[in-house]
This record gives sequence, structure tokens and C-alpha cells, in this order.
Amino acid sequence: MGEQSQQIGIQWLENLLAIQGVSTQVSAARVADDEGSSCWLTIDEQSLAPEQISSLLGEKGQVLDAMQYLANTTLNLGRAPEEQQAYTLELAGHRAKRYAELEAMAAEAAKQVKATDAEYEMAGLSSAERRQMHQLLKAYEGLETFSRGREPERHLIVRPVPADESADESSVDS
Repeated sequence: MGEQSQQIGIQWLENLLAIQGVSTQVSAARVADDEGSSCWLTIDEQSLAPEQISSLLGEKGQVLDAMQYLANTTLNLGRAPEEQQAYTLELAGHRAKRYAELEAMAAEAAKQVKATDAEYEMAGLSSAERRQMHQLLKAYEGLETFSRGREPERHLIVRPVPADESADESSVDS
């Protein structure tokens, strides 16, 4: 299903961009991650004006996030869970740069929680970023993560694992 899902993803995203009046190429690559593999669809920014890149990214990547959500919803519609493919949309290195920022935020959160032995609240993350943070923070022993609140005020909470629980009982819900 790999090559086929890549071609379907490329065609879908190029059509979506064309509807928006943006003519550019999209490339696909399979990237291994904590949950198996993701199909990264990269929008070629070489033929885009800076204003086009800015409008496709949106403030804090919100437009790119919305297009990625739409891709995952649309391209997996009607597929059995085991046949579904995760799609990640990349433009101008935004995802890679943001992932590095999330790694630094996770390290800082872990440091704060271990130093204070108190909850640490992380606001301003999208649901996809919260899922990434849950995964990143699994690397730190003695911590658990969960989400609290309702969108758009949903926050990720990092806290020490209570003394009477083990680390592998931490919950992950975005």
C-alpha cells in the first residue's frame, strides 16, 4: 500500500493546491516514526512566492495543520483502521523546525517537573503537537502526560508519576 498511498496523497494535495490557485509539485516519502510510518507529502516551495508560502503555512502553521487534517480525514475515509495511512504535510521545513522546538519544550518540561515535583502545563499546542509531546515525553522516566480541557483551551499536562503507580500506566489522550 506504500507506493499507492504516496501517489494518491501527491495527486490529492496537488489538486487541493490547484483549487487554491497554487501550482507546484508535491513529493512523497515514507518516514518511520513511533507509530509505524507516515507518508510525508512535501510541497515544493521553489516555485512559490514568499506570500504563497506564508499563506499556506498560516499563523503558527495553522493552515498547514488544517490541510494535513483534511488529508488524513479524506484519504482514509472508508478504510479499515489497519489500512489507514498517516499523512504529514511539510512546507519550507516547517514540520522539521517545529519538531526540534517540541523536543526542546519536552526537555524543559521534564526538567521543570523533576525539579519542582509539580505539574507542568503546556498550552498552545495543536492536537497533533500534543500527540507528539506525549511520545517525546515517554523517553523521560518517572513522568506521565495527559490532556486537560476542551478545544481550543486543551492543554498538555506533565507531572511526576504518583508514588503508588508505575510509569507505564500513564495515559495518552489528545
